[in-house]
Amino acid sequence: MGPTQDRSEIAFFDVETTVPTRPGQRFAILEFGAILVCPKKLEELHNYSTLVRPADPELISSLSVRCNGITPDAVVSSPTFADIADTVFDILHGRIWAGHNILRFDCARIREAFAEIGRPAPEPKGTIDSLALLTQRFGRRAGDMKMASLATYFGLGQQTHRSLDDVRMNLEVLKYCATVLFLESSLPDIFTVNSWVSPNATTRSRSNAKSSPEGTSQNLSTPSSKFKFENASNASPPDQGKEEIHPIFSLVTQGTAEVDSVLAVTTADQPNPFDMSQLSNQMETQSLQPDDTMEDKSAPESREMCSTASVSEGSSGYAGFMEPDEVSLSSISDGVVPLFPGSQIQKIKLLHNDVILQLCCSRLKIRFGISTKFVDQAGRPRLSFVVDISQSLCTVLDACEVIVRKLVEDSGSSSEWRHVVTRKGGFFNHPTARLHIPTVVFGNVARYATEMYQKEASGTIQKLVFVKFDAAELDSLLKPGTFVDAFLSLDPYDYQQSAGIRLVAKKLIIHSE
Repeated sequence: MGPTQDRSEIAFFDVETTVPTRPGQRFAILEFGAILVCPKKLEELHNYSTLVRPADPELISSLSVRCNGITPDAVVSSPTFADIADTVFDILHGRIWAGHNILRFDCARIREAFAEIGRPAPEPKGTIDSLALLTQRFGRRAGDMKMASLATYFGLGQQTHRSLDDVRMNLEVLKYCATVLFLESSLPDIFTVNSWVSPNATTRSRSNAKSSPEGTSQNLSTPSSKFKFENASNASPPDQGKEEIHPIFSLVTQGTAEVDSVLAVTTADQPNPFDMSQLSNQMETQSLQPDDTMEDKSAPESREMCSTASVSEGSSGYAGFMEPDEVSLSSISDGVVPLFPGSQIQKIKLLHNDVILQLCCSRLKIRFGISTKFVDQAGRPRLSFVVDISQSLCTVLDACEVIVRKLVEDSGSSSEWRHVVTRKGGFFNHPTARLHIPTVVFGNVARYATEMYQKEASGTIQKLVFVKFDAAELDSLLKPGTFVDAFLSLDPYDYQQSAGIRLVAKKLIIHSE
């Protein structure tokens, strides 16, 4: 599949995979689709797509089927990845790779698939990740910048979450974004670059159906000169009572954060009900990745989360803390609160008897000290540490996880679920959880948002005051084996293709004995 010897075409590709349902479970490729595009004319030259039969059919869970519609029966007579490896290698090797969120997901899945069959993986001569590229150049005007949101923003129809359709939609989205940016650059005094955010930057709900996987066939062909999405006619019409707003003239609602590289994965995001990190416009987004970094798939749509209750956080920002033993599991529910006081944007919170659930946990033993593996855009570490947790805390967190995970699944998300409790076998391996220390930025000065105190052996407690952001200094206090009393906020999130509950430390009392 190579019309030229210099392999100058751009290979847009996408993989659909199973969705792991437990820690340590691997991804399995269920579909591969690619198009070769002329970089000068942006014309599709060739395409290829096929369903793929995984070695273990049991990896196709009900959650996996809900995400991409590919059932075990659909792939039973399909080739294995080993059968198509030569074709995939020929399509990708030595070409520029392009796709949406491919650096974090699709590239990793391709390399894993080749490793599993004992063959060297193809290598690109360049990579274009449209998620990072468009987030930097186009801004957050399409909301979460997922493919479904971008397609809805430009009226291209609904994303089918099938490989060949998705890569074609990816190309069309790039064309539209490039056109808007070209117009803006032509009249910069009138069209302020990166200053519009669509008020309609949401995508389909869970009720929208996916395309049938049985309709996909293995093919290698030259397409017609004009591509049309088959489901474009099914796009929802604009509300009759509202004036349709062209993307260029969308209202200003939020600026955009710059990233250091077009190939870097950005961490800023448009507020949504599950983005709990933005407690104010000065709060820095914290990393949602665990230490054992796993590549993530771009979620198929933005979230239209439904909640059963609405509460107010009150002037203090929380209603109090509870010991895990005081929590009645049947009284835990979900609700919505303002993103910050006075905000019209809402976020999901966990409630206990209609009051925001926050936990006070005494004498948590630190298992692993401060992690500085991830950094923000200014180069500052995003801080967290791991503690051993009691069975009563495990029980509460497990119950909270059931509620939040149901919300995520009911929203139609395919984000990978991150368990808040980590469990490993062995007598000495207690359950653990990661506690996050958020950072507040005032101008160019960073400060810990967590209140921290030190408790002497005599029982005396004094507040710790940090004159500067210094991870090493904090690490000297939060050493493995040290005990802490932690006052925790439980923050659900569905962000950058990861979902779960973050335990944010609002207050820490560090025992010095």
